[in-house]
Amino acid sequence: MPNIVLFSGSSHHDLSQRVADRLGLELGKGVTKKFSNQETSVEIGESVRGEDVYIIQSGCGEINDNLMELLIMINACKIASSSRVTAVIPCFPYARQDKKDKKGSVERWSRAPISAKLVANMLSVAGADHIITMDLHASQIQGFFDIPVDNLYAEPAVLQWIKENIPEWRNCIIVSPDAGGAKRVTSIADRLNVEFALIHKERKKANEVDRMVLVGDVKDRVAILVDDMADTCGTICHAADKLMSAGATKVYAILTHGIFSGPALSRINNASFEAVVVTNTIPQEEKMKHCPKIQFIDISMILAEAIRRTHNGESVSYLFSHVPL
Repeated sequence: MPNIVLFSGSSHHDLSQRVADRLGLELGKGVTKKFSNQETSVEIGESVRGEDVYIIQSGCGEINDNLMELLIMINACKIASSSRVTAVIPCFPYARQDKKDKKGSVERWSRAPISAKLVANMLSVAGADHIITMDLHASQIQGFFDIPVDNLYAEPAVLQWIKENIPEWRNCIIVSPDAGGAKRVTSIADRLNVEFALIHKERKKANEVDRMVLVGDVKDRVAILVDDMADTCGTICHAADKLMSAGATKVYAILTHGIFSGPALSRINNASFEAVVVTNTIPQEEKMKHCPKIQFIDISMILAEAIRRTHNGESVSYLFSHVPL
């Protein structure tokens, strides 16, 4: 693949290396460091003049530092005369702040920020020409940009994992832990030719669920909870208990972005999951050491194919329904 340079940010070097290996490329040379006052410094160690540049940086870990690093890397490549700069952001930062939520009084509602739009503006101003991301928390975030955005889906890899690792998958039921994920679970259920259910949840405040109501019959079935992300895991652990009490034989959780902050790992260890499966849009190695129920699906093949097709001027819509071999 001529005229292409692939750089890795510091948030998820393992995923960047996996993508580079699948493309048969070497990661571009670059040095990221911090001054004593914690300002980020980036030095691009090779020429990118006239090159098609891809920068892989996920929204995880020290999110604000990693976001700033990505912006600086984009700008450094842009002013070094690269022909195009594509930001590959497997987990988009601030994606949950995509609208003005009403939180109590009307006054609080009117002052809520739409931070995902702010991040979109920052990426565009830094010089990004194209964005590749995966399973956006809200698909309307694509409309926050005036540049092309490819929102890839982990669904093909999820379907493959279910068929290969759950022997009773033909007797399973796909469950959404909230009403907002209904479209996601119906798509997976249709492709597996199984039924689906959803859980209606009411929150007292952020990260704290007050009440759950199951809509659907899970008795004597394997229940597979599917969601785009899990943070403190209160919701999915409550949902697992609800499903087991409703007669499910086993409960799995499959998530695209496993954030797992705060008490998440201890909650998963104490919950009734057979396994909690996440993609590696966020590094999971350390978390897997403390929580043996966590498994991961490698999505580097999807990202690599999206980069290859973008570089060659081909459509990436094929990736919405197939896992590249």
